[in-house]
Amino acid sequence: MKISTKGRYGLRAMVDLAVHAQNEHVALSAVAERQNISTNYLEQVFSGLRKAGLVKSVKGAQGGYILSENPENIKVGTILRILEGNLSVIDGIDTENMDTRSIQYCLKKCVWDKIDESIKNVVDSITLEDLVNEYKRLNSSDAIMFYI
Repeated sequence: MKISTKGRYGLRAMVDLAVHAQNEHVALSAVAERQNISTNYLEQVFSGLRKAGLVKSVKGAQGGYILSENPENIKVGTILRILEGNLSVIDGIDTENMDTRSIQYCLKKCVWDKIDESIKNVVDSITLEDLVNEYKRLNSSDAIMFYI
C-alpha cells in the first residue's frame, strides 16, 4: 500500500485546519499557502472531505472551512479511508473460492491480513488532536534549545 498525494496532502490540510481554525472558518487559500499545495487541488480534496461530513464549508468573503467535529473525534484512519479508499496492502483477494490449503491462502492469512490489521490499528489510534498537539510541541519555544 502506498498513500497517494491526495491522502498525504489531505491529511496535512486537515491538521493545518485543526491548528488554525479556532472556532472560525479558514480560507482554503490560506491552508494551501501554508502547506505549499495548489488551491485547486485542495478544493478537490476538500470536496470529498465535505461530502463525508468531516468539514463544513461556508461561501463568501468570510467563508472557508472548519472541522465538523472536535479534532479528538477525528481519526487519521477515517481521513485516509475517505481520501484513499481501502487501506489494504493487497487488493481484492477472493477467499471464497480459494483452496484453504494453498500457498496463496496461507500468505493472505499469515501475512497480508496481519499487515492490514497493523495498519488499521495504527491509523485508527491517532487522532487529529494527537497530531495538533505534537505539531505544537515541536514548534513550541521549549522545543528550541541553543547550545554554546
